[in-house]
Amino acid sequence: MNNLPKPIFFLLFLLITLSGVQVFAQTDHHLWYNKPAEKWTDALPIGNGRIGAMIFAGVAQDHIQFNEETLWSGQPRNYNKKGASKYLAEIRRLLFEGKQKEAEALAGAEFMGLRSEAGDKNKWVSEMKAGKGINGNPALENYDDKLWRTLQVPSYEGWETVGLTNVDGAVWFRTTFDVPANWAGKDLVLDLNRIRDQDFTYINGQLVGNTDNLEPRKYTIPAKLIKTGKNTIAIQVLNYYDKGGISGYKDTTRHIGVYPVGSNIENGVSLVKKWKYKIQNEEPPATPQYQASYQPFGDLNLYFKNVKSVVSNYKRTLDLTTAITTTTYTLNKVDYKREYFASQPNQAVVIKLSASKPKSISFDAGLSSPHLHSIVKALNNNTISISVQVKDGALKGESRLTALVKNGTLKIVNQKLSISNADEVTLYLTAGTNFVNADDASGNPADANNKALTSLKGKNYNQIKQAHIQEYQGYYKTFDVNFGTSENAKLPTGERLIKFAKTNDAAFMALYMQYGRYLLISSSRPGGQPANLQGIWNDLLSPPWGSKYTTNINMEMNYWPTEMLNLSALNEPLFSKIKALSVKGTETAQDYYNAKGWVLHHNTDLWNGTAPINASNHGIWVTGAAWLSQHLWEHYLYTGDKKFLEEEAYPIMKRSAQFFEDFLIKDPKTGWLISTPSNSPENGGLVAGPTMDHQIIRTLFNNCITASENLGVDDAFRKSLQTKVKQIAPNQIGKYGQLQEWLTDKDDTTNKHRHVSHLWGVYPGD
Repeated sequence: MNNLPKPIFFLLFLLITLSGVQVFAQTDHHLWYNKPAEKWTDALPIGNGRIGAMIFAGVAQDHIQFNEETLWSGQPRNYNKKGASKYLAEIRRLLFEGKQKEAEALAGAEFMGLRSEAGDKNKWVSEMKAGKGINGNPALENYDDKLWRTLQVPSYEGWETVGLTNVDGAVWFRTTFDVPANWAGKDLVLDLNRIRDQDFTYINGQLVGNTDNLEPRKYTIPAKLIKTGKNTIAIQVLNYYDKGGISGYKDTTRHIGVYPVGSNIENGVSLVKKWKYKIQNEEPPATPQYQASYQPFGDLNLYFKNVKSVVSNYKRTLDLTTAITTTTYTLNKVDYKREYFASQPNQAVVIKLSASKPKSISFDAGLSSPHLHSIVKALNNNTISISVQVKDGALKGESRLTALVKNGTLKIVNQKLSISNADEVTLYLTAGTNFVNADDASGNPADANNKALTSLKGKNYNQIKQAHIQEYQGYYKTFDVNFGTSENAKLPTGERLIKFAKTNDAAFMALYMQYGRYLLISSSRPGGQPANLQGIWNDLLSPPWGSKYTTNINMEMNYWPTEMLNLSALNEPLFSKIKALSVKGTETAQDYYNAKGWVLHHNTDLWNGTAPINASNHGIWVTGAAWLSQHLWEHYLYTGDKKFLEEEAYPIMKRSAQFFEDFLIKDPKTGWLISTPSNSPENGGLVAGPTMDHQIIRTLFNNCITASENLGVDDAFRKSLQTKVKQIAPNQIGKYGQLQEWLTDKDDTTNKHRHVSHLWGVYPGD
């Protein structure tokens, strides 16, 4: 967020080690900017562990995008394919014989998890082709599209990036192109490359192509359909899920367009331009999904009145010591200030607006949501609400916005709070869903709102603010590090980041470290859900990788700093999640591997799916439970809490180890115990014997051995592990002198893959 780089934990650990730690030294704890956020990733994040918000801090319009941690797609269901274990031996045989493609094909067909239920695609496509939801026939050459809006085409990353945010469904596109006289009598090529997901493409009212996959679209246009001069293209695009639209080419110098058969686009007509479009339908049939996705909840927009003059002295700041974002500026000689924070004690996003001159605050406040099914209504004379229903899922939510106005007027106009001539205004934004637990979505979304608003009664802004600061600092003020001061602190944080690569600014690393702590405090509190791929912040219905819990590094990486940076209490959501996953993972271990214990593959979600997902070349990875178990063990090492080890950690660790007692198999070539089928995330496909697996399993076995000794239990189990840990395939040195990523020496020096999974033993392993 705010374009800060991803965590560099090796460097941070080295800096801590070399610099020494002090208790809350006087270092820089502020991110600040001299202009409003232009896009979501520039906004400043706040959160109380359950509710997260992104603050754009505009002057004429302020945008607060918000989330609630339990608003996801999907519903409680079975993720496991019963009887998958009967294919395990054959998959292993194929891998041992070097038949990787055959093994992946069999595993893909028989060994993946169950997907959610599909909608009636054929019925919906028939209705869209028949014109349901749109006037007339947009395929016709002379169709009246003068009132249609325009959109840039193509959009390689999806139409969401050029204006159709969070749109799935049927959308018509129309444009024209001119044919020169010397093309008369020639067949033409219409080169569109990929379209997501399905298209019906017409030239001058005649269908020339229909494709329902991601294959490139190169349609031949018969000469008889073409006329010299203006010709009309109409394309009905059907998008079922995720990115939609006419994708074109990743290389933007390569244009979509029309050209004679046997020629190329350089001798043709480019179609890279604004096209007219009309949304026909936004309710496509449900697309089967292996797992659920984290969802946005809604948006709070503040529309300020009479903002016509030039603004001066603009500044927006995030104070990491208080978890308060502040926006200040001067307009018409009046100094304006806004404060934003997410209160954990009162479970609300709180926004206070003030000015140096009385009666200077006038704005409208409205709620909206990217969810198609949402309703805004007035609840009373100072509160509006929005109710949302996640499409094709069990979850629904309610959010409320309440305003307290000092010396001004408050009305509700068109389902918005309309405030005029106030001295001060305080807004309280609350949210809740019907999620109870991973097996129960029968709750009432109003309950969380009622509880939060009740807790606010009888308290003034300063009391609420101080309670927020006190609770937050109970986590934040447990650690500080001092790398000195920097002149670059005088620069806006975005400029400071750009200069960081070329200047000596160790203090920026301290700020960055504290920002990481701030994000985890804001997205992971006891009693809630753990931080997901994006913490607690997401503005997309189809976020990257579902904004899930990716357990082949990302979920663990979120929590790497907790013990060493004195945030141990924030592990509670992670540990609760691990415990719940160990229950679901027991069924998966039995269904897929006929094994004791529990297993977790490379992803999970709100509903605790533990089966393999997506594709066999990366989805079958068996050491998620073992890696997460290390977090339990490290908590014991840091705290010395023997009761935690005995009652919480060791039972889960033991059952993970029991899975591998059954799962590990002797390699026919070496005689070592190896992990198969699995993969080296996310590189090289389905294999027998990835190095990372063996490193993790060895660590798990050794941790269980030590834990059982410390607790004085399970002698026979301990002896079994002591025997087997010596039989696990050791790290191998390959032909380049490299640590091999796989048991087979097949590393490729030209492979620039983003993962270096076989270095797990260096970090975070031991």
